[in-house]
Amino acid sequence: MRPDQWVALADALLALESELRGLGLWSEVRPELERLSSTTPFCVDTLDFEQWLQWVFIPRMVTVINQRASLPVKCEIQPVAEVAFAPFGRRKLALLLVIAEVDRLTSLLAQSKPISQG
Repeated sequence: MRPDQWVALADALLALESELRGLGLWSEVRPELERLSSTTPFCVDTLDFEQWLQWVFIPRMVTVINQRASLPVKCEIQPVAEVAFAPFGRRKLALLLVIAEVDRLTSLLAQSKPISQG
């Protein structure tokens, strides 16, 4: 795995935050721990999708990047995002592009072989 790929993923996560903020979907108030602890995919039973992105997905991905930990082979959050952000019409397009890039980079990194250290 090349260091620039990790940097690209970190940049994509920053762009995701920026798009969420731009659409007014970034919250300063953290949901209750019980709502964040859902075992349902994307916490759909306790959080809106943008809350899951902000309070679950992005923090987990930052941890993975910092630790250079294993990534899921397929991230595939874009299909969920397309449904969740459908009410935003054309305003969602940049957000969906960023999410597609996060999906792409995650899959790319997950499939990459580590660089040998010798």
